Amino acid sequence: MNASARQARRTIRNRTRSQRAASRIARRGNGSLTTHCIAAGLAPKEARTVASSLRKAAVKLDIHGTAARTHAAGRMRDCLRYTATEVARAAVVYRPRKAAYKDAAARLALAA
Repeated sequence: MNASARQARRTIRNRTRSQRAASRIARRGNGSLTTHCIAAGLAPKEARTVASSLRKAAVKLDIHGTAARTHAAGRMRDCLRYTATEVARAAVVYRPRKAAYKDAAARLALAA
């Protein structure tokens, strides 16, 4: 596989991941903070990092998501799901340093 094919596959994989996350949020009306970050175009590892910071921002604003249960690694665990409006409010308070995170925060703030 040559470099251009690898790049094309990576682009399609990233777009597919973002579209699936965005459609899941649109279908349910809410999603985890990581899902919102993936829908904003971040890779899963970066999305978990931003989601952790957004959780801290949500606590500062006294934003409580909806409690839910999710499948993770073959078992159930508790999670919180947030609406796009709640995520946008938390994204306004979030002040990232990395350029990719700043872009994602801007997209999250505009999502509402």
